[in-house]
Amino acid sequence: MSDFATFVLKQLPPPPRRVLEVGCGPAGGIVAPLVDAGYDVLGVDPHAPEGERFRNVEFQELAGEYDAVVAGRVLHHVLPLDESLDKLASLGPLLVVDEFAWDRIDEPARDWYEGQHRMLRATGAEPKGPSDLGEWRARHTDLHAHDVLLSGLRARYEERALEWVPYLSRWLGGPSSDALEQTLVDTGAIPAIGYRWAGVRTSTTRSSALSR
Repeated sequence: MSDFATFVLKQLPPPPRRVLEVGCGPAGGIVAPLVDAGYDVLGVDPHAPEGERFRNVEFQELAGEYDAVVAGRVLHHVLPLDESLDKLASLGPLLVVDEFAWDRIDEPARDWYEGQHRMLRATGAEPKGPSDLGEWRARHTDLHAHDVLLSGLRARYEERALEWVPYLSRWLGGPSSDALEQTLVDTGAIPAIGYRWAGVRTSTTRSSALSR
Protein backbone atom coordinates (compact mmCIF):
# COMPACT_ATOMS: atom_id res chain seq x y z
CA MET A 1 0.00 0.00 0.00
CA SER A 2 1.31 3.47 -0.89
CA ASP A 3 2.10 6.07 1.76
CA PHE A 4 -0.68 8.24 0.34
CA ALA A 5 -3.23 5.43 0.65
CA THR A 6 -2.21 4.99 4.28
CA PHE A 7 -2.66 8.73 4.88
CA VAL A 8 -6.06 8.71 3.19
CA LEU A 9 -7.29 5.79 5.28
CA LYS A 10 -6.37 7.69 8.43
CA GLN A 11 -8.55 10.62 7.31
CA LEU A 12 -11.61 8.74 6.05
CA PRO A 13 -14.61 7.88 8.22
CA PRO A 14 -15.09 4.12 8.71
CA PRO A 15 -16.38 2.14 5.72
CA PRO A 16 -18.62 1.60 3.94
CA ARG A 17 -18.51 5.11 2.48
CA ARG A 18 -18.57 6.48 -1.07
CA VAL A 19 -15.18 7.86 -2.11
CA LEU A 20 -14.27 9.65 -5.33
CA GLU A 21 -10.67 9.73 -6.55
CA VAL A 22 -10.07 12.48 -9.10
CA GLY A 23 -7.13 12.18 -11.47
CA CYS A 24 -6.55 8.48 -10.81
CA GLY A 25 -4.49 8.19 -14.00
CA PRO A 26 -3.99 5.11 -16.19
CA ALA A 27 -2.65 3.10 -13.23
CA GLY A 28 -5.85 3.59 -11.21
CA GLY A 29 -4.41 5.67 -8.37
CA ILE A 30 -5.32 4.30 -4.95
CA VAL A 31 -8.74 2.96 -5.92
CA ALA A 32 -7.72 -0.67 -5.32
CA PRO A 33 -6.43 -0.30 -1.74
CA LEU A 34 -9.47 1.78 -0.77
CA VAL A 35 -11.79 -0.87 -2.21
CA ASP A 36 -9.82 -3.53 -0.32
CA ALA A 37 -10.40 -1.51 2.86
CA GLY A 38 -14.17 -1.68 2.34
CA TYR A 39 -14.97 1.60 0.58
CA ASP A 40 -17.21 2.11 -2.44
CA VAL A 41 -14.75 3.93 -4.72
CA LEU A 42 -14.96 5.54 -8.15
CA GLY A 43 -11.81 6.74 -9.92
CA VAL A 44 -12.12 9.34 -12.67
CA ASP A 45 -9.57 10.54 -15.18
CA PRO A 46 -9.52 11.11 -18.96
CA HIS A 47 -7.02 8.22 -19.06
CA ALA A 48 -8.56 6.00 -16.37
CA PRO A 49 -8.22 2.24 -16.84
CA GLU A 50 -11.10 0.03 -17.89
CA GLY A 51 -13.37 -1.41 -15.23
CA GLU A 52 -16.50 -0.80 -13.20
CA ARG A 53 -14.60 1.28 -10.66
CA PHE A 54 -13.45 3.83 -13.26
CA ARG A 55 -14.82 6.47 -15.62
CA ASN A 56 -12.96 8.25 -18.41
CA VAL A 57 -14.09 11.79 -17.58
CA GLU A 58 -12.83 15.00 -16.01
CA PHE A 59 -14.06 15.51 -12.46
CA GLN A 60 -15.57 18.83 -13.55
CA GLU A 61 -18.15 16.82 -15.54
CA LEU A 62 -19.47 14.91 -12.51
CA ALA A 63 -22.63 15.48 -10.52
CA GLY A 64 -23.79 14.14 -7.17
CA GLU A 65 -22.03 13.95 -3.83
CA TYR A 66 -19.62 11.52 -2.19
CA ASP A 67 -18.58 11.08 1.41
CA ALA A 68 -14.99 12.03 0.54
CA VAL A 69 -12.89 13.16 -2.41
CA VAL A 70 -9.26 12.16 -2.93
CA ALA A 71 -6.82 13.88 -5.30
CA GLY A 72 -3.26 12.68 -5.82
CA ARG A 73 -0.89 15.19 -7.45
CA VAL A 74 -3.67 16.79 -9.48
CA LEU A 75 -4.54 20.20 -8.10
CA HIS A 76 -1.28 22.05 -8.77
CA HIS A 77 -2.11 22.06 -12.48
CA VAL A 78 -5.95 22.27 -12.69
CA LEU A 79 -7.31 25.28 -14.54
CA PRO A 80 -9.11 27.44 -13.68
CA LEU A 81 -8.16 26.86 -10.05
CA ASP A 82 -11.00 28.61 -8.19
CA GLU A 83 -13.76 27.03 -10.26
CA SER A 84 -12.11 23.61 -9.94
CA LEU A 85 -11.84 23.88 -6.15
CA ASP A 86 -15.47 24.99 -5.96
CA LYS A 87 -16.43 21.90 -7.95
CA LEU A 88 -14.45 19.62 -5.65
CA ALA A 89 -16.14 21.17 -2.62
CA SER A 90 -19.53 20.45 -4.17
CA LEU A 91 -18.62 16.78 -4.65
CA GLY A 92 -17.97 15.92 -1.02
CA PRO A 93 -17.46 17.29 2.51
CA LEU A 94 -13.97 15.80 3.01
CA LEU A 95 -11.01 16.38 0.70
CA VAL A 96 -7.68 14.54 1.00
CA VAL A 97 -4.79 15.46 -1.30
CA ASP A 98 -1.24 14.46 -2.11
CA GLU A 99 0.60 17.42 -3.60
CA PHE A 100 3.83 18.72 -5.08
CA ALA A 101 5.31 22.06 -3.97
CA TRP A 102 7.49 22.51 -7.04
CA ASP A 103 8.19 26.14 -6.10
CA ARG A 104 10.05 25.00 -2.95
CA ILE A 105 12.81 23.36 -5.00
CA ASP A 106 15.82 25.51 -4.10
CA GLU A 107 19.41 25.25 -5.35
CA PRO A 108 20.54 22.68 -2.73
CA ALA A 109 17.53 20.50 -3.54
CA ARG A 110 18.16 20.85 -7.26
CA ASP A 111 21.86 20.06 -6.89
CA TRP A 112 21.13 16.96 -4.82
CA TYR A 113 18.42 15.72 -7.16
CA GLU A 114 20.36 16.25 -10.36
CA GLY A 115 23.46 14.63 -8.85
CA GLN A 116 21.42 11.60 -7.79
CA HIS A 117 19.86 11.46 -11.25
CA ARG A 118 23.28 11.38 -12.92
CA MET A 119 24.54 8.74 -10.50
CA LEU A 120 21.54 6.47 -11.07
CA ARG A 121 21.85 6.77 -14.84
CA ALA A 122 25.53 5.88 -14.57
CA THR A 123 24.49 2.59 -12.94
CA GLY A 124 22.12 1.80 -15.81
CA ALA A 125 18.92 2.94 -14.10
CA GLU A 126 16.42 5.24 -15.82
CA PRO A 127 14.81 7.64 -13.33
CA LYS A 128 11.33 8.68 -14.41
CA GLY A 129 11.89 12.32 -13.48
CA PRO A 130 13.61 15.00 -15.56
CA SER A 131 17.39 15.24 -15.57
CA ASP A 132 17.44 19.07 -15.52
CA LEU A 133 15.01 20.78 -13.12
CA GLY A 134 15.72 24.21 -14.55
CA GLU A 135 14.66 23.04 -17.99
CA TRP A 136 11.64 21.28 -16.48
CA ARG A 137 10.53 24.46 -14.72
CA ALA A 138 10.86 26.47 -17.94
CA ARG A 139 8.44 24.03 -19.60
CA HIS A 140 5.90 24.14 -16.76
CA THR A 141 5.09 27.79 -16.24
CA ASP A 142 1.37 27.34 -15.53
CA LEU A 143 1.60 25.33 -12.30
CA HIS A 144 0.11 26.72 -9.09
CA ALA A 145 2.56 27.55 -6.31
CA HIS A 146 1.91 25.65 -3.10
CA ASP A 147 0.88 28.74 -1.13
CA VAL A 148 -1.68 29.68 -3.79
CA LEU A 149 -3.16 26.19 -3.74
CA LEU A 150 -3.20 25.94 0.05
CA SER A 151 -4.84 29.35 0.28
CA GLY A 152 -7.57 28.18 -2.08
CA LEU A 153 -8.10 25.01 -0.10
CA ARG A 154 -8.23 26.82 3.24
CA ALA A 155 -10.80 29.25 1.85
CA ARG A 156 -13.18 26.33 1.30
CA TYR A 157 -12.21 23.76 3.93
CA GLU A 158 -11.23 23.68 7.57
CA GLU A 159 -7.73 22.22 7.59
CA ARG A 160 -7.50 18.89 9.39
CA ALA A 161 -3.98 17.73 8.53
CA LEU A 162 -0.86 18.98 6.74
CA GLU A 163 2.23 16.79 6.47
CA TRP A 164 5.38 17.73 4.58
CA VAL A 165 7.13 14.74 2.98
CA PRO A 166 9.94 13.93 0.52
CA TYR A 167 8.96 14.07 -3.14
CA LEU A 168 12.03 14.15 -5.38
CA SER A 169 12.80 10.53 -4.51
CA ARG A 170 9.61 9.53 -6.36
CA TRP A 171 11.18 10.87 -9.54
CA LEU A 172 14.49 9.18 -8.81
CA GLY A 173 13.27 5.72 -7.83
CA GLY A 174 16.62 4.58 -6.48
CA PRO A 175 16.78 1.92 -3.75
CA SER A 176 17.83 4.47 -1.12
CA SER A 177 16.48 7.69 -2.67
CA ASP A 178 13.63 8.13 -0.19
CA ALA A 179 15.79 7.53 2.87
CA LEU A 180 18.46 9.92 1.60
CA GLU A 181 15.96 12.67 0.87
CA GLN A 182 14.24 12.19 4.23
CA THR A 183 17.58 12.56 6.03
CA LEU A 184 18.34 15.79 4.16
CA VAL A 185 14.87 17.14 4.94
CA ASP A 186 15.18 16.18 8.61
CA THR A 187 18.52 17.97 8.93
CA GLY A 188 17.28 21.07 7.11
CA ALA A 189 19.69 20.65 4.21
CA ILE A 190 16.85 20.75 1.68
CA PRO A 191 13.13 21.54 2.01
CA ALA A 192 10.37 18.97 1.81
CA ILE A 193 8.80 19.22 -1.63
CA GLY A 194 5.77 16.98 -1.15
CA TYR A 195 2.84 17.51 1.15
CA ARG A 196 -0.34 15.70 2.15
CA TRP A 197 -3.36 17.67 3.22
CA ALA A 198 -6.89 17.00 4.47
CA GLY A 199 -9.75 19.35 5.11
CA VAL A 200 -13.47 19.38 5.92
CA ARG A 201 -15.74 21.63 3.87
CA THR A 202 -16.95 24.70 5.72
CA SER A 203 -20.65 25.36 6.18
CA THR A 204 -20.31 28.55 4.13
CA THR A 205 -18.80 26.62 1.23
CA ARG A 206 -21.60 24.05 1.47
CA SER A 207 -24.27 26.77 1.38
CA SER A 208 -22.62 28.38 -1.65
CA ALA A 209 -22.53 25.05 -3.48
CA LEU A 210 -26.21 24.39 -2.80
CA SER A 211 -27.22 27.83 -4.06
CA ARG A 212 -25.72 27.26 -7.52
